[in-house]
Amino acid sequence: MSISPGTLYVVATPIGNLDDFSLRARRILSTVDFIAAEDTRHSSILLKAFDITGKERISLHEHNEAEHSQRIVARLLAGETGALISDAGTPLVSDPGFRLVRAVQAENLALSPIPGASAVTAALSVAGMATDRFAFEGFLPARATARRKRLAALAEEARTLVFYEAPHRLVALLSDCVELFGGDREAALARELTKIHESIRRAPLEKILHRLTSGEEPARGECVVLIAGAPERASGYSTEPLLKALLAEGLSPSVSAGIARRLSRQPHRRLYRRALELSRELRQGE
Repeated sequence: MSISPGTLYVVATPIGNLDDFSLRARRILSTVDFIAAEDTRHSSILLKAFDITGKERISLHEHNEAEHSQRIVARLLAGETGALISDAGTPLVSDPGFRLVRAVQAENLALSPIPGASAVTAALSVAGMATDRFAFEGFLPARATARRKRLAALAEEARTLVFYEAPHRLVALLSDCVELFGGDREAALARELTKIHESIRRAPLEKILHRLTSGEEPARGECVVLIAGAPERASGYSTEPLLKALLAEGLSPSVSAGIARRLSRQPHRRLYRRALELSRELRQGE
């Protein structure tokens, strides 16, 4: 199949193992007039490995995407063909390219996906969790307050949750997840997928966190964190009236939170904090 003039090909590249680079992707990159890449130095290693030479490479990252997209569109309008790749995996999945694709669409130019590796789907395929519905959250905010706020909003999400995380923030993320989701929530940690030191660990959140903090599991490499969705009976279940009733009967915040935890399957720490707040309000109202 020949390539079409004026088309932008969105090409997936390997996330680690070079053998995952499809024949079609290699043929497209060998044929197009130019290649837009997140990091041209990184892409040159891949292209050299497959003897794809003499191709003009255009840098396209979050700081220059708006400007360079217009230049790329102008070249496509002139009848050239181009390809978009990211450092690893499928472009636009937590990587630049959204603005470029929209700019190409705005000019009614052709777009063609060349599918391949993706860390999201690779991790889901071996996590042993529900995959009929999942929510990909990409990288959470680096700042603790913003990260915890986002996680709190996801605490009762019924779909399997998928996150990317940098190794130096992995323990902080999992610590927040234990507190907000509960330590017994099923989870999986996939590191260095398709690479030499590939590791897939499935266990309750608290156990995965312990393995990292104890040094049993190294916090290194590219990480995908998967967390099972909240149990269905917890979705939409309000513990507020129950906590108030238990506290009004004279039970302690700890005991009240424990009862609410067993009935709702919601995280004990969050219930306990709320029970403490309600207990103080009850005392102030006396």
